[in-house]
Amino acid sequence: MKQQWLSAVYLAAVMLVSTFSQAVQVNLPDFTELVEVNAPSVVKISTFTKTAQTKGGQSQEVPELFRYFFGDQLPDDFQYNQPQPSQGLGSGFIMSEDGYILTNNHVVDGADEVKVRMTNGDEFKAEVIGTDPGSDVALIKVDATGLPAVQFGDSDAVKVGEWVLAIGSPFNFEYSVTKGIVSAKGRALGGNDRYVPFLQTDVPINPGNSGGPLFNMKGEVVGINSQIYTRSGGFMGVSFAIPINIALNVAEQLKETGTVQRGWLGVEMYPPFNDDIELARSMGLDRADGALIARVFDGSPAEQAGIQADDVLIEFNGKEVRRSSDLPPLVGVVHPGDKVPVKVIRNGKTIKLTVAIGVLDEDSIVASDTTLPKADNPLNIIVSDVGSRNGVQVDQLLEGPAKSAGMRQGDVITMMRNEFVRDKSDFDRIVSELPENGAVAVRILRGDNIVYLAIPIR
Repeated sequence: MKQQWLSAVYLAAVMLVSTFSQAVQVNLPDFTELVEVNAPSVVKISTFTKTAQTKGGQSQEVPELFRYFFGDQLPDDFQYNQPQPSQGLGSGFIMSEDGYILTNNHVVDGADEVKVRMTNGDEFKAEVIGTDPGSDVALIKVDATGLPAVQFGDSDAVKVGEWVLAIGSPFNFEYSVTKGIVSAKGRALGGNDRYVPFLQTDVPINPGNSGGPLFNMKGEVVGINSQIYTRSGGFMGVSFAIPINIALNVAEQLKETGTVQRGWLGVEMYPPFNDDIELARSMGLDRADGALIARVFDGSPAEQAGIQADDVLIEFNGKEVRRSSDLPPLVGVVHPGDKVPVKVIRNGKTIKLTVAIGVLDEDSIVASDTTLPKADNPLNIIVSDVGSRNGVQVDQLLEGPAKSAGMRQGDVITMMRNEFVRDKSDFDRIVSELPENGAVAVRILRGDNIVYLAIPIR
């Protein structure tokens, strides 16, 4: 009897495992047909860039670094190997049969020559129609017709958790296929990409995948694979794609005018608000949600609509604003001239306003606002004399090479290009003599520590 009972339990367990395995097999998607149909629309992009030269015919970047270590001991006839022209690699996809191709701006940015390779082995030289650093989208074109174009989906309709698939050329391995799911929508990354509400996925993306298409299960392109989050240089499970609705809008503008217009609200926000619950409570709020408006630009659409400093903007054009970083992509996609509803909290009360969105022109905004800090040096920093000690203190770091290289506010610069910096006059003289292309070696006193930075100048 006991043996029969054990046999029955064993048989039930086998049937359960078999049923579970069949269920798993049934639920896993089959990508084979999707790849067969769409792979011919994906292209490999190779770029070639000449080395920047100075008047003397030599790139100054390498000698500058040598001078950093050896000072004036280098002989006059010092020789070094000239850097060779650089080559880049990326992916793209055919958006129309007459040769228009979408890719990333950073794939073709600064390239002197762009080549496109099709799945059948055909190669073409490509013309860059236009690029948009603000969305990292570029439109290029090859002289060909009858090309296999992709079908486009609706990136707004993408759901978190749905399957997606990428085709590209990571590490020069042509037409590699990887899959995953959508992890999040509307992800704001800041920086140059602050106007893009990225799709976050766990699709494995690596160098060479940039610019390639992200497909949904219908075989429709819903995004352009753009970048990854990494601490190692390789894929770590988090990748980002530009929503195709954003990319197509940019591509259409690039095709028609070669430039891109974005919406402009005209406010300066205070991002630390979202991590300061005490500040939120002091303003009569339960949560630190929304975008705290620190300043409203004179004559801006925001001022004309009645938005004020210290308002907390919680909704824009019908979409919730949870953090300051949520607002720029929402504003950027609105066509200049359109009127959109806005909700702000002011003195504990919710106020509804309507804003007629303007045209974003960051250069003219900066130039017309005399209250914004400005630097008169290629490092884009503002410094002052330390006082009794030698050196200059970094008072403000604006976006630029010094900030990107790791310089911090409060650093004291004591040497540059192997010269002592005693005061601001020394600093001004040295930076005025910096080459247009190269790198400057900087010695910094940071607290009690000495730090060296090599800051590239472009």
